[in-house]
Amino acid sequence: MKKMPKISESELEVMKIIWELKQASSSEIVERLVKTTCWKPKTIHTLINRLVEKGALKAEKSKGKAYIYFPVISEEEYRSHASKTFLERVFNGSLSLMLASFIKEQKVSKEEIEKLKKLLDEEV
Repeated sequence: MKKMPKISESELEVMKIIWELKQASSSEIVERLVKTTCWKPKTIHTLINRLVEKGALKAEKSKGKAYIYFPVISEEEYRSHASKTFLERVFNGSLSLMLASFIKEQKVSKEEIEKLKKLLDEEV
């Protein structure tokens, strides 16, 4: 697996949009994020530029002056890396400890428990 760049919570919001759209101009990203955050366009441009510098996005000049941004890492790659990092950092790598903690702290429906059982049965 390629080296995963460190992505902040704010940068992750930008990545989610690009993953959803597959590619996007900065104006498309700004348009979406100003609706859901209190960020100014300049802040969003800064986040985009950081992601390019970190290697999470690549920028290609389109016709005209605008750049189109593409993800270098997939959402699945990021999710896998983030899950492993979280598991190591918070639960010392113990999946059973993490699941026990989530089950004790969260309301888990019978349907969710059945889905988990089915998933475990398929993996074993």
